[in-house]
Amino acid sequence: MRGLLRKKWLIILIGVLILIAAVIFGAFPGSPLNKTLKPVGGIAAPVQRLVKSSGNTLSDFWAAITDGIAIRNENEELKAEIAELQYQLTQSEEALIRYEELQDAFHIRDTFSNYDIYGAAVLSREADEWFSVIRIALGNSDGVMLEAGDSYAVVDVRMNLIGRVIEIDTNESKVLPLTHEGFVVSGKVNAVNGAGVTVSGDAALKNDGLCLVTGIDPDVVLEEGTEIVTSGDGGLFPQGIPIGTIESVDYSDPLNITATLRPYTDIADLNDVFVMIPFSVIEEQTELRESGDLTPTYESDDSGETDS
Repeated sequence: MRGLLRKKWLIILIGVLILIAAVIFGAFPGSPLNKTLKPVGGIAAPVQRLVKSSGNTLSDFWAAITDGIAIRNENEELKAEIAELQYQLTQSEEALIRYEELQDAFHIRDTFSNYDIYGAAVLSREADEWFSVIRIALGNSDGVMLEAGDSYAVVDVRMNLIGRVIEIDTNESKVLPLTHEGFVVSGKVNAVNGAGVTVSGDAALKNDGLCLVTGIDPDVVLEEGTEIVTSGDGGLFPQGIPIGTIESVDYSDPLNITATLRPYTDIADLNDVFVMIPFSVIEEQTELRESGDLTPTYESDDSGETDS
């Protein structure tokens, strides 16, 4: 009796499983079981809807995962492209700025027609308490020589004075900036018959980016903001190169009136400089070079003597 009962339950279980399998397969479009299951459609429909719903949910879940991975990868690629474009844009802007600066520099030749102008990139700035020079990419290999006792004025793109060349090597030169305590230049107030002064570097003022102004006539009144330019005395620096403006004046000693000057050029911002070499020097060096009498001199006197 018990065996018969077990067989009945086994038959019922097998029938239910077959029915469930048929319902599941009948849920697929075009399944041949659709017609067979029509008599039990009322019972099969809920099961089929459940199967379809579960299948759709699993499909949507998997699609969401794969789409999320694809979107993340695409975002990473876009970020990389944006970073590259930003880099290129930055480089292009810097190149454009330098191009415009070099274009503007042509007016230096127009203003100083007796000088040849050599452009050079700034390589480095060496500075400490006792020494400071600017290294630039201009040397003997560029056809520039420096004889003992000579020096050349160095200006920025706006024709403001930076300093003077003190040493020329094969591929580079060293420039003594006007804030260095060894630098001295004859200047004057930028006016017709402007009063003459002497501008020099000063160890105490250098850290503030200032120069010392001496040789001021007691009868001359210097005001804050007065522009000082090179006087041309001595021939090393041509006349009229802007140096800077007066920042303060000390009249406490009538016999030794001094002032401070803030140069127009900020050395920290320099990318390119321009060396001014008189045509007469170039012609003389060319003749000596052709005759074999010109020997490059790699160091000139930087003792601080004025050009006047």
